[in-house]
Amino acid sequence: VQLQASGGGLVQPGASLRLSCVYSEISMDYNAIGWFRQAPGLEREFVAGISWRGGSTLYADSLKGRFTISRDNAKNTVYLQMTSLKLEDTAVYYCAAALSAYAGTTRDRYRYWGQGTLVTVSS
Repeated sequence: VQLQASGGGLVQPGASLRLSCVYSEISMDYNAIGWFRQAPGLEREFVAGISWRGGSTLYADSLKGRFTISRDNAKNTVYLQMTSLKLEDTAVYYCAAALSAYAGTTRDRYRYWGQGTLVTVSS
C-alpha cells in the first residue's frame, strides 16, 4: 500500500500548481482519496476529497473556488489543482486513502497516507 504525492515547489503568490498522488492498489474495496495539508506549527487540515468514481467531491470551505480535485483511475492518480495561491497556502500537502468509496473531512476516515509534498508560496 503506497501513496506518492508530488508536484510541490516554490511559487509566487497568485500562481497555480498541480499536485499529483499516485496510489497503488489498496484493497478490493473502492477508495476515496483525500488531500490534507499541514503548515508549520499547525494541525493537519482537510483540503479536498474525492469519491472512488470521482462523482462526489468535498472541499474545505475556505478553499472552494481556488482548488479542484480530480482523479484518473486508469492512471491510479488523483490531482489537486491549486490556483491563485496565497502565502497562507504554504504547507506540506499529503494525500490519503480511505477504506470507503466516499470521502470525508476528518483524518480518522483515512487509513493510508503518503509522505507529503512541500508547497511554498513566497514573493
